[in-house]
Amino acid sequence: MNKHEPLILHEKSLDDVTEKVYGAGVSVSARRRVSGGDINDAYLISLSDGQKVFLKENSASNEDFFRAETEGLDAIAQTGAIGVPCPHAYGTCGGKSFLLMEYIGSAREARGFWEDFGHALSTLHMADTKPYTGTGRYGFIHDNYIGAGPQDNSVKDTWVDFFRECRILKQFERAKDMLPGEDAASIERLMSHLSDYIPEPDRPSLIHGDLWGGNFITGPHGQAMLIDPAVYVGSAEADIAMTQLFGGFAHAFYDSYKESGLIKPGYSDRRDIYNLYHMLNHVNLFGPMYLGSVHNLVSRY
Repeated sequence: MNKHEPLILHEKSLDDVTEKVYGAGVSVSARRRVSGGDINDAYLISLSDGQKVFLKENSASNEDFFRAETEGLDAIAQTGAIGVPCPHAYGTCGGKSFLLMEYIGSAREARGFWEDFGHALSTLHMADTKPYTGTGRYGFIHDNYIGAGPQDNSVKDTWVDFFRECRILKQFERAKDMLPGEDAASIERLMSHLSDYIPEPDRPSLIHGDLWGGNFITGPHGQAMLIDPAVYVGSAEADIAMTQLFGGFAHAFYDSYKESGLIKPGYSDRRDIYNLYHMLNHVNLFGPMYLGSVHNLVSRY
């Protein structure tokens, strides 16, 4: 099986899946629940041939979550810039949807971990994006998800149009009834003048899309690997802004990333606009507890 061509399976049991993926006679010998995020149930699976693999499960109706995650991991992997776990198969079994993938055991960070991470991410952001947007410049070949929320990746010719129409306004329409009138009016004004705040990038970038501290792990060689992508082609600055939303990464990460030249003057003045997307998404997913964060962001503008 090609490393980056996972199978799409609809089977009666997990043992039926493992036989299709790993060979006749291979079955599940142990299953242990592990941390896997808020959206899915996650398990470390030990197979009868000695392999260990990682399993995510959700309701059968959410199979598309795993189609999108597989597609995102594959897009990142194809650049060769930074490691991701290899998806082996997704589909349905036993009345649930599933994603079966490479298990990455915990490892110690190698010397220069953060510097290497910064360089690897900038390499990802400089990769060719034409395979993912067709005739346009920004968006992605299919829609996907940001957490459990839908993410519209309709292709646009400009970053400002894409970010306004497919990012902020999509979340704003869902959250509008929860927002205080003052904040809703501020967002509408900001969107009408968005090009005054956000420049067009020198180049489109394939970005992770949800890059906070919980969405990278340390791989077997002590280097960063990306997980749980919400990929699309956008501005590299949007990925960097997300890394700073919940406390930030190590200084060495940013120092090495800045060598790429992808961060432009004035970035700190527009960082909160990029993160408004994520805060509105948090309002839509988790409720009013994030309204204060939205207010703090939009009050700057």
